Amino acid sequence: MEIFLMVLVLLLLIGISNVINHFLPVVPVPIIQIGLGVVATFVPGLHHIPLNPELFLLLFIAPLLFNDGKITPRDELWQLRSSILLLALGLVFATVLIAGPFIHWIIPAIPLSAAFALAAILSPTDAVAVGSLSGRAKLPGNIMRLLEGEALMNDASGLVAFNFAIAATVTGQFSLPKAIGSFIVIAIGGVIAGVVLGFLIIGIRMQLRRMGMEDVTLHMLIIILTPFIIYWIAEEVHVSGILAVVAAGVTHAIERDRMRSGSVRLRLVSDSTWSVILFCLNGLVFILLGLEIPGVIIEVWKDPAYNNGQVIGYIFLITAVLIILRFLWVWAVNRHFRSALLTALSGVRGALTLSAAFSIPLTLADFSPFPERSLILFICSGVILLTLIIASVLLPILTREAQPDPDKLAESERAARIRVLEAGLKAVREEINDENRQEAIELTTIYSQRLQMAKIRNKEDLGKAWKQALDIRIEALRAEKRTADRWMQEGRISPKLADRFRASLSRVEALLTTRKKIKKLLVLGWAGLLRILRKARSKAEVFDAANPKWRVYKELKLDAIRAAIKQVKSMETSENHDTIQGILADYRSMELQLLSGKFRGETVKELSAERRELELKAIQAERNEIQTMFEKGEISRTVANTLRMDVNYHEGHLYEAESVHEEEAEA
Repeated sequence: MEIFLMVLVLLLLIGISNVINHFLPVVPVPIIQIGLGVVATFVPGLHHIPLNPELFLLLFIAPLLFNDGKITPRDELWQLRSSILLLALGLVFATVLIAGPFIHWIIPAIPLSAAFALAAILSPTDAVAVGSLSGRAKLPGNIMRLLEGEALMNDASGLVAFNFAIAATVTGQFSLPKAIGSFIVIAIGGVIAGVVLGFLIIGIRMQLRRMGMEDVTLHMLIIILTPFIIYWIAEEVHVSGILAVVAAGVTHAIERDRMRSGSVRLRLVSDSTWSVILFCLNGLVFILLGLEIPGVIIEVWKDPAYNNGQVIGYIFLITAVLIILRFLWVWAVNRHFRSALLTALSGVRGALTLSAAFSIPLTLADFSPFPERSLILFICSGVILLTLIIASVLLPILTREAQPDPDKLAESERAARIRVLEAGLKAVREEINDENRQEAIELTTIYSQRLQMAKIRNKEDLGKAWKQALDIRIEALRAEKRTADRWMQEGRISPKLADRFRASLSRVEALLTTRKKIKKLLVLGWAGLLRILRKARSKAEVFDAANPKWRVYKELKLDAIRAAIKQVKSMETSENHDTIQGILADYRSMELQLLSGKFRGETVKELSAERRELELKAIQAERNEIQTMFEKGEISRTVANTLRMDVNYHEGHLYEAESVHEEEAEA
């Protein structure tokens, strides 16, 4: 019961941290979460869970790195492969060889082998901590990708170096050739294990689908268990579990790209589920870090053997050496001062460092106490906090534009809005099936027109877009009229019916070409155009479904719509593609209404369950895209909040419309 209450408290603290960050956006969420973790240690009766390093890596690091492997762009990582390897391997070992003797020099009480171990666990950056930077600091894309790639790989090299240094300290024996050989086996073995197990799990899921087992819950359970299973198996065969889950994540990303036609519902559920899991895991990592720090600090702080001011000085000196060494290493490779400075300051250490420090044994082989274990833990905690604070304070300042260009900011927001709408449109298109085809095409029309409006920069562009759409729609109407003429010449309809059909189309054309109406449409935009146009068509229809001649008119209208679609397609160019798609979607919507019997005069539900489900899935896809852009640092918090407000308004309007129709039905 105590552990259950502890988990509830931790999850509550994660929520509180985000609320605090909403009102204090200048303070990074990780620092808030560490602070809340520290405060939680002083709450009376709160059960404290000792940090088990192996369990921590399995429960937290494995799923986080698995997800990073899935979402990190592979082509960009491949382009930066040389730089990533220089940081993930070269810099790690350089840090061990240079910072290790330095630590031993300033703190002689720490043996050289233990100093190497401390340098080893301080060398890898933390993937979770690095990801937390993107929301505040606008790091260049290539630097952010470099940091992500480095964080995916340097954990393995740092931990291997750490384990060998600890073994040398405990046993007093060390073999460089053996260490190099073991590292190669552990690293390559981890990658191979991850790829093999990843494809094996993918094969199992595909076989289940061939057997007709499309249950989303079952497949989602397998996906969630994947990183834990792969990490555990890799560690059991003594290869790198960290590299195994990263490789498995990349493997799953490749499979997802190849299987675009797979279960769309599963992808949506997977994205939503993983967003919740990652939100909780990221928060728990920093809160657990905060829970451990007080115990580490107090043990050294109260020990009279240590000079507290001197110990703090050690932390600042070691942190400075790590940053300087990182700067010089990057600068020696690319000779760009600003890039090297940003990369150096972005080298944040995280919970992985402290977790590894807790795995240091209490005694040596002769059962004597491990030398300065408490001091090593204290230094690790201090370096973690200091690197996180330095990055959180300096990076936003160094990456901030002196005077943001209003036009540039507006263009950035417009581009983000387009991406959000495209994500919603994509979700709708992927969900189309026989049951919801009508609703999906109607919703596609709405999204296409919202996209057209979003892509318009100014009134001049709006006027051009309107003129473009006007010309296309008039040609489409003329194609419908020619269909009526052909039917009359073939004797399939009477001249009177042909005249009435052409007259109805002329009324729609008159609406489109009236200047007063044009001004109104320019104000209302494409959504207003659609509403007015449909209203005009409804008024202009020759017959309704109750008329005896409805069947003949319906066949004529279907043929006219298909002729209009053919005409519209023939006018498509690279410049009017979006306009063409919107008009085609409008015509296809009318065609489906006629075919399904849901046309003027017949009973139609205002908000079907299929339509509501489609809109909710599209809204969720929009939210996911906003969160992804924010987490990657592509948009600011202000822009993200603005976009979320638009999505919330859209969702609120959906529920409002549903409640109104329910009230009308009850009345």
